Amino acid sequence: MALHITDPKLDELAEQAQKILNAPTKTDAIRQALERVVEKEPAEVEKAPKRPLRERLDQLRKEFNLPPYESLERFDEKAFLDEMWGENDVHR
Repeated sequence: MALHITDPKLDELAEQAQKILNAPTKTDAIRQALERVVEKEPAEVEKAPKRPLRERLDQLRKEFNLPPYESLERFDEKAFLDEMWGENDVHR
């Protein structure tokens, strides 16, 4: 089965892959690249267990030097939206 590439960007990527992989043809380069992706993907997913959301958020807070969630002011979305729409006199 022949591979017909009509997208110029895809053709450029195939040429780059051919050079990087030292493949004889673009088709072979695409085959090698796809085989690598397919082989790696399941292994990487299995090796990296997903941590709970709270742990991931805590890690991001540490990385970006953000205050702990508990120390943040409570946000009243209804009051914010009422003010935005000019409905400050609406009772809750």
